[in-house]
Amino acid sequence: METARWQRVRLPYGGTIFDEGRTMGKYVLVYKGGQMAETEEERNEVMAKWGAWFQGLGDSVLDRGNQFIGSASVSADGSNGAAGSGLGGYSILNASSLDDAVGKAGGCPIFSAGGGVDVYETLVM
Repeated sequence: METARWQRVRLPYGGTIFDEGRTMGKYVLVYKGGQMAETEEERNEVMAKWGAWFQGLGDSVLDRGNQFIGSASVSADGSNGAAGSGLGGYSILNASSLDDAVGKAGGCPIFSAGGGVDVYETLVM
C-alpha cells in the first residue's frame, strides 16, 4: 500500500492547504483540572509523558502552548477578580476536523492527573 504524501502550504490568512485540496483547521486544546506532581521525580516523569505525547502528534502540533500561571475575570463594569474556570494551559493543533482534533486529544497526559481537555475549532478570519 502506498502512503499518501502531504505537502503543507501556508496561506497568507493563516490557513493551511494540503496537496489534495484539503484545508486543515486550527484547533485549540484547553487543559483543565488535574493534580500537579509533588516531587521532582514525578514532575520529570510527567514532563516526559507530555514530550512523548507531543512527539507522537508530529507535525499536527503548531504550538505546544503554555501553562496558565495567573488569571483574572473582568466584567463589563470593569470589576475583576480571579477567574474560576480551573483552566491550566493550552496547545494549538492542525487537524482535518473537530473529530480528528478530539481523537488527537484522546491520549493527553492530563487525563492521568485527573484533568480534562476542551477542544475548540478556530475560525480563520
